[in-house]
Amino acid sequence: MPENASPAGYVALIHGLGLSVPPPRRLFATDERYSVREEGRWTLMTPRHVPATTLEGHLTFALRYEGVDLGLLKAVFKAVGPEAIAAIVRGTPTGIYARRLWFLYEWLTQEPLDLPNAERGNYVDAIDPAMQLTIASTNSRRHRVRNNLPGTPGFCPLVYRSEKVASFLGSDLKTRAWEAVARVPADVLLRAAAFLLLKDSRASYAIEGEHPPADRVQRWGRAIGEAGENPLSVAELLRLQRVVIGDARFVRLGLRDEHGFVGEHARGSGEPIPDHISARPDDLPELMEALIAFANGPAEELDPIVAAALLAFGFVYIHPFADGNGRIHRYLIHHVLSRRGFHPPGVVFPISTAILDRITDYRGVLESYSTRLLPHIDWTAAPDNNVEVHNRTADFYRYFDATPHVEFLFECVQKTIEVDLPAESTYLQRYDAFCRGVQAMVDMPSATLDLLFRFLEQNGGALSKRAREGEFEALSAAEVAEIEAIYRDVFRESR
Repeated sequence: MPENASPAGYVALIHGLGLSVPPPRRLFATDERYSVREEGRWTLMTPRHVPATTLEGHLTFALRYEGVDLGLLKAVFKAVGPEAIAAIVRGTPTGIYARRLWFLYEWLTQEPLDLPNAERGNYVDAIDPAMQLTIASTNSRRHRVRNNLPGTPGFCPLVYRSEKVASFLGSDLKTRAWEAVARVPADVLLRAAAFLLLKDSRASYAIEGEHPPADRVQRWGRAIGEAGENPLSVAELLRLQRVVIGDARFVRLGLRDEHGFVGEHARGSGEPIPDHISARPDDLPELMEALIAFANGPAEELDPIVAAALLAFGFVYIHPFADGNGRIHRYLIHHVLSRRGFHPPGVVFPISTAILDRITDYRGVLESYSTRLLPHIDWTAAPDNNVEVHNRTADFYRYFDATPHVEFLFECVQKTIEVDLPAESTYLQRYDAFCRGVQAMVDMPSATLDLLFRFLEQNGGALSKRAREGEFEALSAAEVAEIEAIYRDVFRESR
């Protein structure tokens, strides 16, 4: 913490109550200066913002200036017990922040406080829609609070309305996606879609450091092409795992029955070096049920890209399977976008390709939560060099700040719309123009014509000596020169 600053809000509650929970991405404190400023991870507020040094004071400060952190609030509620929250409500029964705390306590714990229903006070939002993304609200008459939380008590990541998120939400990427597709001739679109689908499948394996045979890539590509056709369920996820694994002789299919982590093993000793620790196996049935309920419920009311990010990254943090999690995680993005009609049927934007192009950023997004989570998991190395988790961790996977994940996915989708699809369609149209030009001067089978094109493409537009003396020795020097000129003319502009 910066010198001469005093912790406020969530960070003060974490330290004051001795909580072991992932801290917020931004931490708040107050100091002696009279202007709000940012310093590293800290937001420093002014003396007039100093909260009362009480549970109520710091909770009110947090809700007012930091937004809602469900995982942290639930840990606070467990630590202080129901009577402490009930006392806050009794002290200010019509207070905005008291009623929000009351509602959040009962929503998160599913346990009622010893309080009568609220009879006075205007309805207030559970979370501030100007600060965090919400869905259409339903009134909780007991608390006189509008429940606008974008999830369920079992699974509810939250997203801050950052400048980048707000900008993307206002850009209407869905309309731009349909317009981009409409600009592509129908015959070209079919070929471009087929290529991009295969490219996405190959990229999804490459992200995992795998280079499987063509039949596995094509099989997974077909699965991606069918994304959104079936409602999401645990059974559907298990079907996808069987598709993505293929040969399951050495992989246990289904939900894990052992602990798991993402990372490496130490050389020599083989001890685990985790970058991320997955949900405990005992918690998987409940967590997966909650994830599916979110996908088929509140997610339908969110922006498609926001919903896809929350679902996909929530899944990969839970890591329910022994293998195949990463590819299914990216499949879930396609599932949501397709089911919500983000793009026309038969067209799949190559999200995995865009991720692979930004693999360092992708890992950074995953680590934006994992690095804050890892210190709060009590684990030891198991005899088989796996991990063994000793504390309760289920809530860590229900609630997390998904803002970086949403921003990243927006950027990836934007790239597929504005760069990848137009580039591939332009490439195919130029390829067609090249073929027409060559066919006008010499009759050549399509396979031979394609081989000729590949030779030129690999050699910067010039036919190599080996090709001229080998496969294309029947071409005259003048014909070769003219073909090279056609290629240069068609691909004059960089694609």
